[in-house]
Amino acid sequence: MAGLAINSGDTAWVLVCGVLVLMMTIPGLVLFYGGMVRRKDVLAIMMQSFIICAAVSVTWMVIGYSLAFAPGSPWIGGLSAAWLGNLASGWNQPFVLGAGSPGAQPMAIPQSVFVFFQMTFAIITPAVVTGAFADRLKFRALLLLVVAWTIAVYAPVAHWVWSPQGWLHQLGLADYAGGTVVEINAGVAGLTCALYLGKRVGYGRDAMPNWNVSCAVIGACLLWVGWLGFNSGAAGGANGNAGLAVLVTQLAAAAGALSWLPIEWAHTRKLSVLGPLTGGVAGMVAITPAAGFVLPAAALGIGVAAGAASYFAIKVVKVRMGYDDSLDAFGVHGVGGMIGVLATGVCAYGPLSNGVVLAGRHQLGIQAIGMVATVVFCGGMTLLLLKLVDLTVGLRVTRAQEVEGLDAAFLGETLSRT
Repeated sequence: MAGLAINSGDTAWVLVCGVLVLMMTIPGLVLFYGGMVRRKDVLAIMMQSFIICAAVSVTWMVIGYSLAFAPGSPWIGGLSAAWLGNLASGWNQPFVLGAGSPGAQPMAIPQSVFVFFQMTFAIITPAVVTGAFADRLKFRALLLLVVAWTIAVYAPVAHWVWSPQGWLHQLGLADYAGGTVVEINAGVAGLTCALYLGKRVGYGRDAMPNWNVSCAVIGACLLWVGWLGFNSGAAGGANGNAGLAVLVTQLAAAAGALSWLPIEWAHTRKLSVLGPLTGGVAGMVAITPAAGFVLPAAALGIGVAAGAASYFAIKVVKVRMGYDDSLDAFGVHGVGGMIGVLATGVCAYGPLSNGVVLAGRHQLGIQAIGMVATVVFCGGMTLLLLKLVDLTVGLRVTRAQEVEGLDAAFLGETLSRT
C-alpha cells in the first residue's frame, strides 16, 4: 500500500478508543473490584489497579512492546523497539505492523498511537487477574509478579496472535481484540494464582460481604462503555469493521446481562444486582475475539452462551470444586474467553475479513489450537513465576495481616465508617 498517509480520522478514533480502554482500568476496574471486596481490603485492591497501570506502562515502554510487536521469530519479538527508541525516526509517518516481513499490515495511524492503544490492553490484563487473589497477596510480590508476567506471558502471546510473524497469526487464528491475549490469559492466570495461594481465611465459613455494590455498579457501567472502544479500536481506524464491532459488543453485553436473570431466578428464586453485571461482562468478554468477524444475530447468541456458561462456572463448578477465585476472574474472563474464541470459528462471516476467516471445522480447529496453546503456556509460565516470586519475597500475607485487612496492614489507611 505505497503512498499510504496518516489519516486524521483514523488516528483520532484509535486515540479515543485507547482512552476508553484505559478508563476500563482506571477508574472502571478500580470501582468494580473495590465495590466487591470487603471493607477492610477496598483501598488495597483499588491501589493495586492504579499501580498496575503505572508499572505496566513503564514495562511496556522499556521492553514489553518490543517483545510483542517488533520483528523477531514466530515465538517472540526482538529488541529493536526497546525503550521505544524506534520512534525517533518515522514518528510522524504511517505505521506498518511487521514491516519487512510477509503479511505486513500498513496502517493510517502513527506508531505512537498504536503503542498507546496496545499499552492499555497490556495494563488491563494483569489488573483483571488481581480479582482472583483479592485480599491475600503481598504488595511487593504483586509488583514483581505483574512486571514479570507482562514480559514473560502477555508479550509472547500478543506476539503469537497479533504480530504478522506470530505462529498463531500465521496459522490463521481469528482473535479480533484479545480473546486469547487478554481474556483467556487473564482467566487462566487468575485461576493459577488462586489455586497456588489457597483460600482466604474463613472462606466458605465466614460472611464476606461486598463493601459497596453501588460502587461495583458504577464500575461495571464504565467497563461496558469502555469495552466499545476496546473492541472497535482493534479495527485500526474509523471504518466499517469498527462500526460493526461497536454494535455487536453492545448486543453481546445486553444478551449476557439478560441471560443471567432467568437462570438465577430458576436456580435461587431471587435476583441479585451483581448477577446481571457479571453476565454483561461475560458477554463482552466472549464477543471480544469475534467483534470484527460476526453479524448481530451471532453476537446475541454468543452473549447468551457466555452469560449462561459463566453462571454455571461461578455458581456450580466453583462451589463444588471449592477453589477461591475471589472475584471470579476465571469464571468470567477465562470461561467467556474460551467460548468467544471457539464461537468465532463457528459464527465468523467471511466477507467481513475478505474471506480470510471462514466458519467451519477447519477454522474451529485453528481456534481450538490457539485456545489450548494459550491455556497451557499461560498456566505453566504463571505457575513458574509464582514459585520464583514466592522463593524471593514470598507471596501470601500472614494470617494476622489477612484478618486485619490489607488496608491497615500494608497501607496504614482504612475507610472511614462515617
